[in-house]
Amino acid sequence: MPSVAVVTTGDEASAGLIAPAEPASPDAGGLSVRVGLLGGFGLTVGAEAVGVSPRAERLVAFIALSGQSVPRSVIAGTMWPNVPESRAYASLRSTLRRLTGLSRRALTVGPGHVGLAPGVGVDLHEARSVARGILDPGTGSLWPARDGAIVARLSGELLPGWYEDWALVEAEEWRQLRLHALETLAGEFITAGHFADAVAAGGAAVRGEPLRESAHAVLIGAH
Repeated sequence: MPSVAVVTTGDEASAGLIAPAEPASPDAGGLSVRVGLLGGFGLTVGAEAVGVSPRAERLVAFIALSGQSVPRSVIAGTMWPNVPESRAYASLRSTLRRLTGLSRRALTVGPGHVGLAPGVGVDLHEARSVARGILDPGTGSLWPARDGAIVARLSGELLPGWYEDWALVEAEEWRQLRLHALETLAGEFITAGHFADAVAAGGAAVRGEPLRESAHAVLIGAH
């Protein structure tokens, strides 16, 4: 879950800071809903890319990063940290109202919490599982095959161009995890004699952190 600041709310309900529960996310009708965070924000329902406002993008991304239901106090205090509490809650309610139609299917909204709707996929969570599976094969992986496609999965930056503190912390954690995984993967490719894939993995690690000596070492080994 993102590192967040919590608003001290007191009796939120009596103060009118918690709105009544908005209608729950509608049934997706069998359509898959996915949130993309790697390489930039994206929201798809079925095969359709869904556009949302920049503020709504931040909200959906924050919830997707958490991977769980998040109290409204946490969301408001993190996304609007420099405004009065009542205004932060009002901004949250306004942002939730802007999520309509297909975009609404990404979230479940209750009177005190907001979370991802059941079954919503998040590319970052899948990529983390792949990286951890490489670093610790005993944990399992969503992508057990070792081929060039896995390099692409581990090459995406998390929300590039986003400078909110919570996004930067998550981006740095993901960068370190994926760089370790890419270096390990390059070593596996070298051992298996798959040198083109090893060069791709080592090169991706170098691009992720150009001054990283271990990345350069594994790339040289691949060559």
